[in-house]
Amino acid sequence: MSIIQKGPQSAQQIGNRHLEAPLSPSDTAIAHLRGRALEANRGVPLNLGWVEDVRVNTSAVERRAQSLVTRRTVKKDYQAAWLLRAISCMDLTTLSGDDTDERVRRLCSKARRPLQQDLVKALGVESLEIQVAAVCVYHVFVETARRALEGSGIRVAAVSTGFPAGLSPLAERVQEIRRSVEAGADEIDVVITRGHVFAAKWQALYDEIAAFKHACGPAHLKVILGTGDLLTLRNVARASAVAMMAGADFIKTSTGKEPVNATLPVGVVMTRAIREYANQTGYAVGFKPAGGIRTAKQSLEWLSLMKDELGPSWLSSDLFRFGASGMLADIERQLEHHTTGRYSADNRHPLA
Repeated sequence: MSIIQKGPQSAQQIGNRHLEAPLSPSDTAIAHLRGRALEANRGVPLNLGWVEDVRVNTSAVERRAQSLVTRRTVKKDYQAAWLLRAISCMDLTTLSGDDTDERVRRLCSKARRPLQQDLVKALGVESLEIQVAAVCVYHVFVETARRALEGSGIRVAAVSTGFPAGLSPLAERVQEIRRSVEAGADEIDVVITRGHVFAAKWQALYDEIAAFKHACGPAHLKVILGTGDLLTLRNVARASAVAMMAGADFIKTSTGKEPVNATLPVGVVMTRAIREYANQTGYAVGFKPAGGIRTAKQSLEWLSLMKDELGPSWLSSDLFRFGASGMLADIERQLEHHTTGRYSADNRHPLA
């Protein structure tokens, strides 16, 4: 039985229009799923039947999530390779009330060189030029980050739309996105109105996210669902579907400010929603777990989830991100143990 279930009638209705269209040309594909070429998400009209028919088998989700912890192990050189991949998919983040320009510049320096050079040499990976995917900051620090990262290829992401609550007036949230894009942000992490989910106001949620997408222009839109606030896995699955229909480039678990943030059961639900959306529309949507991810072991669990549920195409920063910063120090410690057989102290691997 499928963990995420949807009524057969709505699946047929949704699928007919898209499955009759030719597959995307390979030169425009950003991912492949079961041999099918997928394009970047352009959104689809809201289908309320699809949303209302979503069901989640909670016990099956929990069993699947537990299997990632108990059954999957990666050792030795393979583990080191996976940890390097985790670094390349990381959004280094600082979202504190006491942030300063200097702190952001130090974080950007760490983003350019996330590993100490002696460790890079010991691993023999100089040619890989390992760096993180993005640096995520408040709007006021976008220009500082852009200047510090110039020429590196590392993206600048800005949290927006009244982060973390997302309760400011819609016009203000849209304008905040536009200001961040004008300042040089490559990606915008937005917060949805959770009340739309609780009240099942799916059209209002769709319209809100579509407005955010339009305001982003060329920047990528990462939609934060605030899964720790949504109470049920069914709400998570429905909100994921609406966000993707509205044009989200990524769906993201949390702001990192909720009491409960990224969990593997939520990850199972959201990745299967992404897979269902890809099967029905031919569009690929990225995934970003954020909040509470602090250890190298957790990074391996999330990478395993992506590989098992969505395949190798989702093991790159184009479609997968970690919203984590504290995890980087533990990854460095694990990589140093791989090369020396000894664990180093945390203070040998400062974040900034």
